[in-house]
Amino acid sequence: MSQLLVNTAELAAHLGDPSWCVFDCRHDLKQIEYGAQAYARGHIPGAQFLDMDHDLSGPTTGRNGRHPLPDPEVLANKLSRCGVGGNTQVVAYDNEGGIFASRLWWLLRWLGHEQVAVLDGGLAGWKRAKLPLEVGVPLISPAEFEVRLDAASDMQVDSAFVMAHLDRTGMTVVDARSPERFRGENETLDPVGGHIPGAINRFYADNLDDDGCYFKPAAQLREEYEDLLAGQDPRLVVQQCGSGVTACHNMLAMELAGLSGSKLYVGSWSEWCSDSARPVATGD
Repeated sequence: MSQLLVNTAELAAHLGDPSWCVFDCRHDLKQIEYGAQAYARGHIPGAQFLDMDHDLSGPTTGRNGRHPLPDPEVLANKLSRCGVGGNTQVVAYDNEGGIFASRLWWLLRWLGHEQVAVLDGGLAGWKRAKLPLEVGVPLISPAEFEVRLDAASDMQVDSAFVMAHLDRTGMTVVDARSPERFRGENETLDPVGGHIPGAINRFYADNLDDDGCYFKPAAQLREEYEDLLAGQDPRLVVQQCGSGVTACHNMLAMELAGLSGSKLYVGSWSEWCSDSARPVATGD
């Protein structure tokens, strides 16, 4: 099994395996109740639901972005109640190309749990394989999840870091939003359109095949990212998006490509544009 992705056959073979925990991460940025409602209508057997706003994010202040990080202990307690222990294999899925599942993937690694993967193809791939769904919430025995934040500081940066490195060669910012939002056009989620000066655009959807379902092969992802980064050390790459969610999709893609070590700017554009003192660029 891949350390980063599992396919539908692998997951189907482990349904009911007590050492595996599956999480449904479906979400809609404009319809916050969508995920829970979709889960209730049908989900992969044994899967539990994690809410993007309430479980996978912390409280917002208006200055810390739309999806700040949750408190580590709060998230750990939730995971414990969901049956995730130190040796549990976690699999995350959604129906949106993996963008929300990738957030859980990153958060677990941030907490020090390496046994986590994203379901390649998500719920769409599961349905293509004509595999079953169920309704209802599974009964899960709690476990003991241990937080290990030893590497957490190396996985993320804040706005002060980004600001301090704007004019330096030691940082490349990669923006995962659509090209239109990157250019500052048709902005509907944030009050200011544009991007961080010097950032380059890699729309997260470009990590997927033509149907927008499965990740591209690792070799293809590596070629595309090497061309995008033009020789930049992956460890000097800062990933951002609108609120630190779809950026995780690009991080996962780079890990699949063997380009490890990029960092997440959690607050991303929604935090950056909340302070008028921070510079804004538009266009390509």
